[in-house]
Formats: sequence, structure tokens, C-alpha cells
Amino acid sequence: MKEKISVIVPVYGVEKVLGRCVDSILAQTYENLEIILVDDGSPDACPRLCDEYAEKYSNIVSVHKENGGLTSAWKEGVRHASAELIGFVDSDDWIEADMYERLEEALTRQEADIAMTGLVFDYQDPGYPSRREGNRMEQAVYDRQELAKLYPVLLNDGSFIGRTVQPSRVTKLFRKELVERNLELWNDQVTVGEDLQMVFAAILDAGRVCIVSDYYPYHYWYNMTSMTGGHDPKYLEKIKLLRKRLEFISDEKAVYDFRPQICNDFLSLAIMAVKNEIWRNHTDSFRQVLQNIKQMCEDKVVQEALQNHTMDRIGLSVKLYIYMMKHGWYVPCYVLTKIFFTWYYRGAWKCF
Repeated sequence: MKEKISVIVPVYGVEKVLGRCVDSILAQTYENLEIILVDDGSPDACPRLCDEYAEKYSNIVSVHKENGGLTSAWKEGVRHASAELIGFVDSDDWIEADMYERLEEALTRQEADIAMTGLVFDYQDPGYPSRREGNRMEQAVYDRQELAKLYPVLLNDGSFIGRTVQPSRVTKLFRKELVERNLELWNDQVTVGEDLQMVFAAILDAGRVCIVSDYYPYHYWYNMTSMTGGHDPKYLEKIKLLRKRLEFISDEKAVYDFRPQICNDFLSLAIMAVKNEIWRNHTDSFRQVLQNIKQMCEDKVVQEALQNHTMDRIGLSVKLYIYMMKHGWYVPCYVLTKIFFTWYYRGAWKCF
């Protein structure tokens, strides 16, 4: 029999779609699976649904904990995993039937510590086309020396959000030892980029990584609320915490100075934070939104990133946005962002 895989599913507030997720894992062609459902103090029917699945299927384990966030939930799942291979699926997503069979076959054949593939963004509104995202890694296999050659572009290749490695933990199969070794490095308080901190540390410790190319078996579900709502006034502080944690991991591993790339990644997220403040803040007045983005742009961490970034492959629109943020052109930032997103959400992009 093939080696067992523990699939960890953090569960919170998804009673309407949990069945779609769990059923897609039960339908895997890879038979030796353990499914660990981690109820993160969900206030709906999810705790009961997790227990019902565990009662019905002998390979499902139901774990309950106090609410602590996504990272704390999947870390708790790792502690309950009995297999030496670990995968992750988020509870509002689903996977193709052969995903773990293909990942395990590649990992075993290449004697790798991580096998990775791509994902598909599926939108609740059928008017939006699905979008694929994969790794920007050209080889099928990377040993430690070849991975080291990627370090100069691992987190940022000079472009906007220029991550060479696809950062989602859910598109990967890990050897458990690699995950356990880094468990304490992954901060539970990180709520933006939590996957990136996890995958970054794991890759730096991996002896060999393999890629299943041109394959997108993971379906990431985008509902319309997450696309058009969800203003988060604390977003800037959250990405500042992510930056600190990535810098901490870089310093702990001490294999390469990733700080310039971390700065670039942070600035990309900061630009997105300003745009989201303008587009998604439906409560504050125009004057207050301008004050909010002024405070964001004048934040000393943001200003440091604006002054010291090394992104040399960004387009004219991003260069313009950086210039406006750096020099206090907040009204143009507001107007251009409103024009772009109004154009986008009215479907004008469908004409191209």
C-alpha cells in the first residue's frame, strides 16, 4: 500500500459548502488518506457536521478547538496527523479527484520533500472567468543547490507581486518532518500571507522540491462578497506583521538575505492596501478616505519601502502609483482607482 497522506482541513463558518470540500477529498483516487477536520470554534453547524463525517467515515478525524484563526487551526491539525505526508485543503474550496495521487507520485519518484502544483480561482459569479495561477519555476525538480539559485528571485523577481513560488500551502504535498521542524516559526497572529510564511520557511529547509507543471487541480472559491466588500481598516498593520515575520524567518534560516525582496513584496501589498481603502471603504466620507490613505502612505514602514524598493520590472501604472504615494498625490490616487475598479466590475474587461 502507498504511504498514508494526512489532509488537514481548517473549518470555520462554512456550513453551506463544507460538504463540497470534504466530499472532494473523499473522492480522491489516492486511497490511503486520513482527513483531519479542525473545527476552529465555528459558531454555526460546522462542529456537528465534522462529527457526523467522523462517525460515518473511519478515515476522518474530527478535532475541536477554541477559535484562534487559520494558522492555529492547521497547526493543530498537524499535531493530530498520523501520516508522514501532509496536505492542506481549505474548507470552502475543493480539489480534483487525482490531485493527491499525482502529487504523491511526483514526490516519491523524485525523492522530494515538497511536491507542488497550481490552482484555479473560481468565482461565484459565472460572468467572471476562472483564473489559473502556477509556479514561475521552470524545472520539474530542484535539489538544494538549484533551489539556492532561485533565492535572488524567490519572493520577488522585480515585478509587482513577483513571487517565483506559488505561496499557497494548499497546492502542495509536504513531508511531515519538514512541517514539524518549522511549526513554531509560523505565527498564529499573521492573517494576511499566512501561507507565504509557511511555504517560505519550508522551501528553505527542503532538500529537493518537484513541480507538477501545467496542472491546476485545486479550486479556490471566490465569493462576490470577498471581491467587492470586506473593507479591512487594519490591513496595513497586518501586512507589516507579515513583513516582520518573513524577515525573522530569513534571519533564522540565514541562507540568503531576502530583506530586499521582502521589502518589494510588502510594497506590492501596501499598494493593494491603498487601492482597497479607496474601493472598499463604503462607510467613510471622501475626505476621511483621503485622510486614511494619507496616513497609510506616510507610515514610516511604507515610506521606507517606497524609497528603497528594487522592483525594476513594474509597468507604467505601478510606477505612477508609487510616485503618487511617495509624493502625496492622494486625490489622483483616489480618482484613478475609482475609474479602474468601476471599469473592471462593470465588465469592460470582457471586451478585450
